[in-house]
Amino acid sequence: MKKKAYKYRFYPTDEQALLLAKTFGCVRFVYNNILQQRTDVFYKDGTSVNYNAASKMLTELKKNPEFDWLKEVASVALQQSLRHQQTAFTNFWDKRTKYPTFKKKNHRQSFSLVGTAFRYRENQIFIPKCKEPLNIRWSQALPSEPSTIVISKDAANRYFISCLCEVEIKPMPISAKQVGIDLGLTDLYITSDGFKSGNPRHFKKYQAKLALLQRSLARKKKGSNNRAKARLKVARLHAKIADSRKDATHKATRRLINENQVVYVENLAVKNMIKNPKLAKHIADANWGEMLRQLKYKGSWAGREIVEIDRFFPSTKRCSEAGCGFIHDHLPLSVRHWTCPSCGTLHDRDINAAKNIKTAGQAVLASGAIGAGLKAA
Repeated sequence: MKKKAYKYRFYPTDEQALLLAKTFGCVRFVYNNILQQRTDVFYKDGTSVNYNAASKMLTELKKNPEFDWLKEVASVALQQSLRHQQTAFTNFWDKRTKYPTFKKKNHRQSFSLVGTAFRYRENQIFIPKCKEPLNIRWSQALPSEPSTIVISKDAANRYFISCLCEVEIKPMPISAKQVGIDLGLTDLYITSDGFKSGNPRHFKKYQAKLALLQRSLARKKKGSNNRAKARLKVARLHAKIADSRKDATHKATRRLINENQVVYVENLAVKNMIKNPKLAKHIADANWGEMLRQLKYKGSWAGREIVEIDRFFPSTKRCSEAGCGFIHDHLPLSVRHWTCPSCGTLHDRDINAAKNIKTAGQAVLASGAIGAGLKAA
């Protein structure tokens, strides 16, 4: 059994929207207040505050008559925000992320409920201090009763609920096909079979409209209703771009996993590559990091193998013709086709790279050193 989250959109009533707004605000206040206290203790005494101490801080906060409004929302939501904060600090101390930051009012808002803090009954979910169930658009039925729910509201004022359920995931039938893929910008991915996916360039499609809306937002007076309306228009367009990109990535990874038993990819350092000022916007729009992440977890669920080769392997500059293996000293990005001076084979730059990735990945798979990759010759 594995835990899987199912996300749905829902439409709250006016009463529910008011309750959710209060809960979001209280959760944000508690998170920011405790974070400030933990930061003050750290810089004053040089010691870190653990979860138990943070929980005592919350108790003292709720005892303060000035903050009686904290009792108007579910206490579990406030407690869970401290657990999330503790996770953020754990990741920081382990050097996986930066120091936790304060939550902002106009960004994504969320809170989580666990155990008996909510009720699930016949595809209906009831949250604390609310008698009516949430009006959820069930795109598919839940496989089991959820153990945790996360209610969120994005910058475009859309409400979502994510339900964590235990589900038995069965591996897919074994396929005899294997493929190497090369991630690109002209095409999102190119396979060793010669398939090129194309690139819809979602951001470029709406770039002019987004710039127009952002200029309009910049002219509005801060704190005015017109500025709030303009901000919402910008947020909705950003959400549309993000949703289109996410949809394209899911379809691409699902196709690769469904058709192939083994997928060979490069172990790219996307966070470093995105620092390139000329290519950052295009790499972010191509969604390389998310695509690799989806391939890994979908491959694990489906019983597929995802084999990564070393990022420094010269897949582009190496001739993929059997028995050749010639390596160019320098091959600029503008060169899309090249002829091997050793064997005379005409290569498409991207397809040649995908073929080399597949060959190198098969060598890694055969040696049993999955994850070790290959280094450039």
